[in-house]
Amino acid sequence: MHQDKTLVCKDCGQEFVFTASEQDFYEEKGFMNEPQRCKSCRDARKNSRGSQREMFDAVCASCGKTCKVPFKPTEGRPVYCSDCFSKQR
Repeated sequence: MHQDKTLVCKDCGQEFVFTASEQDFYEEKGFMNEPQRCKSCRDARKNSRGSQREMFDAVCASCGKTCKVPFKPTEGRPVYCSDCFSKQR
C-alpha cells in the first residue's frame, strides 16, 4: 500500500504531493520513475512542446496513404500511418 510522498519540482522548486492513488496509477502503467515536476510545470511543459512540434509528410509503407509524422522519415525505413501502426502492435 502506497502512502503520499512530498517531492520537489525540478523546474520551480516547489514541493508537491505524489499521492498514493497517483503511485498506484504509475505502478499499473509500469512507470519506473517518480514525477519530477509539479502539475502546473508539467502542464506548462506539455503546452509549450505541442505548438513547436514539426510534422513531416510521409507515405505509409503498409496502405500507401499519405500521412504526417513527428519525425523526419529515413530513407529505406518503413513509416506507418497511425491506423497501420496501431495494428502492428
